[in-house]
Amino acid sequence: MPLHPGLCATCQHMKRTVTKRDSVFYLCLRSQTDASYRKYPPLPVVQCRGYEPQENAAPPSPSPSGKGEDALRRRSRARGFNEG
Repeated sequence: MPLHPGLCATCQHMKRTVTKRDSVFYLCLRSQTDASYRKYPPLPVVQCRGYEPQENAAPPSPSPSGKGEDALRRRSRARGFNEG
C-alpha cells in the first residue's frame, strides 16, 4: 500500500520518480546544495524547514492511516529525519 509522502507531495523542491516496476521515489532537490537535507527522506514528511509549496498546489492531505500528525512526526524523528 503506497504511503502518502506528506509535504513532499506539494513541495517545489521535490522530484518524483516512478520506476518500471511502479516503485515511487521522492528526491529532495535541496539535498543537492545543502547536506542537512536527506536525498530521499523517510515518508511521510510532516515537517520540513525547507518546504515551499508549488504554485497552485493544494495543501497536503492528512495521512490515510488516520493517525494524527503528532504520531507521524514521532515516527519520522525515530527514523532519523532532520526536521530542521
